[in-house]
Amino acid sequence: MKTIDIICIGEVLIDFIGHEVNTSINRTKDYHRFLGGSPTNVAVNASRLGLNAVLVASCGQDGLGDYVIRKLKANNVNTDHIGKSETVPTSVIFVSKSTETPDFIPYRQADCEISESQLPDNVIAQAKIFHTTCFALSKNPARQTILNRAQKAKALGLQLSIDINFSERIWPDREEAKSVLKQYLANDPLVKLSEDDCYRLFAAVKSEEYIFDYFHSLGASTICLTKGKNGVVVSDINQGLFFQKAIPIEEVKDTTGAGDAFWTGFLYAQLHQNSLEETITVAQKLAAIKLQNVGRLPENINIKALIEE
Repeated sequence: MKTIDIICIGEVLIDFIGHEVNTSINRTKDYHRFLGGSPTNVAVNASRLGLNAVLVASCGQDGLGDYVIRKLKANNVNTDHIGKSETVPTSVIFVSKSTETPDFIPYRQADCEISESQLPDNVIAQAKIFHTTCFALSKNPARQTILNRAQKAKALGLQLSIDINFSERIWPDREEAKSVLKQYLANDPLVKLSEDDCYRLFAAVKSEEYIFDYFHSLGASTICLTKGKNGVVVSDINQGLFFQKAIPIEEVKDTTGAGDAFWTGFLYAQLHQNSLEETITVAQKLAAIKLQNVGRLPENINIKALIEE
């Protein structure tokens, strides 16, 4: 009996999001603190949807690390596999609040201190999905831990998943990034990436055809390309291409974490055996809720009911 719906492995950090909208970091005076990190957001969102989510990550033995654990527990995310470094502090990122792609400055410390002992085989065996990110793979020891555990997850029959949230600021060596991604994609994960991610990874504008061919050739069967206001395209080697328009939104308040909300919806729908069209719709609904709220998904709404309407 599989008791864990999703294992998210990768970065946990604190997002300090600027208080003024569409202002540079240079001009931002006040910041608000939020629990962040893409796999962390997915774990929290998944838990909010009633899934059993485990986060495998590392923070510092400090006040921000205590805040991380407190927030995760408040959201019913399993924290048994969170490491606490005694040598380096919790990672933080300063982010400008933006209705487009936000600017950010990362201060990376404990987030990459993930060891294999944090995720034993018997825990992987209980799970259905194993999810990570490009950010998490950018630095050792987390990189090697994730690649090794991913192979084990594949051998145990889990569905793998990755958000290719590539940024040269996080991972300056593009060729190394492509080489590491190639290793992970050999496990046939569900792939999420945005047009911005592609532009940064390839350092050029590439056609959808190029993007899909590139990732299919590395071993991924299902690739989801998000295009912001221009909707979503999914390429599946067995079912072909699917395009869906974006859900119109009156006012975008904060884009940080919208991709994570989208992907949580996608994985949630896939766990419930929804068709690809239904899956994209659920994902878009969850992203739309996030875009209309600053920080995380709001507390006082029944998200599950909203996306299943």
